Amino acid sequence: MITIQELLYNRGLEKNVKVKIVRHKDGRQNLYDLYKNHRSEFLAYQSSQSKDVFKDVDYIVSFIGEEGIFARFIGVYQITDRKKFAEDCFHYEMIEVPEQYDDLKERVIIKWSNAISWHQWIKNEMEVIEIKPGLHYKQFTDYFDFILSFSELKEIVTNQYSDWKKVLSITKGVYLINDTQTGKLYVGSAYGENGIWGRWSAYVLTNGHGNNKMLKELLDFDPSHGNHFQFSILMLLPKTITADEAIKKERLFKNKLGTNSFGLNNN
Repeated sequence: MITIQELLYNRGLEKNVKVKIVRHKDGRQNLYDLYKNHRSEFLAYQSSQSKDVFKDVDYIVSFIGEEGIFARFIGVYQITDRKKFAEDCFHYEMIEVPEQYDDLKERVIIKWSNAISWHQWIKNEMEVIEIKPGLHYKQFTDYFDFILSFSELKEIVTNQYSDWKKVLSITKGVYLINDTQTGKLYVGSAYGENGIWGRWSAYVLTNGHGNNKMLKELLDFDPSHGNHFQFSILMLLPKTITADEAIKKERLFKNKLGTNSFGLNNN
C-alpha cells in the first residue's frame, strides 16, 4: 500500500512540522467549479473557518472530496498567519508550496480513512487509490447525468479521455449550452461522422463559439466568456438519422426552450 504521506515525504515535506490533511466537501456549492474557475474564491473559502481548526498548524495538505470516501489532492499550503475576528470567525493566511508537488496536484486520489472528520493530523495514514493523468473531475457514467463546464470539456477533449471519446464519438444528439452569466441558452445538434464528440471538439478548438454567430459575437467582445458555458445532452438521436431529421428535433427543443426569441439561437 502506498500512502499520501509517503508521496509527500519523498518530495520534501518535513516530518518535524505540524501538518493537517483536509478534505473539503460542501453540499451547498460546487467546490470543483470554485477551485477550477474561481481560484481566489476557493482559497478564501479554505482560509476562513468558523472554528480554530488550524491552530498551531504549519501546513495543510488540501483535498477536494469526491464520491463516497475518496478525495483528490490539490496542493500543500503553508499557514503564515492566524487572525481571530470573533468567536466563530478565524482567518488563516496561506501560501501554496508549489514546486515539489506539482506532479501530484489534481491527480492523486486517496481513500479518506475517517469520513466524519474532514481535518486530521497527518499521522493518520491515507491510502493512495489512483494517480490519474489529469484533473479528470467527471468520469463518464450516463448521457443524462452530467453538466460539463467549458474548462472540463476542454480538458476532456485536449487529453482525449477515452471513456468520454468512446461513447460521444458514436452518439448523435441534441445538446444544450447554458451561459451561466446571462442565463441564456443555446440548442444545437450533432449528427456528423464523429457525433457529439466531433461537434463539441469544434467548440474547444474555437475557444467556445463553434462557429455559431451569436456565440462568436459574445467571444469577440470578451474572449474569456466561454468560461461561463456549460454543456449537456438533451436528447439522443438514432445513428441512422439524416441531417434534416436531426435539425427538425433541434428546432423542437429551440421552440420548447424559447432560444430563438430569448436565447442564443438565431435561426
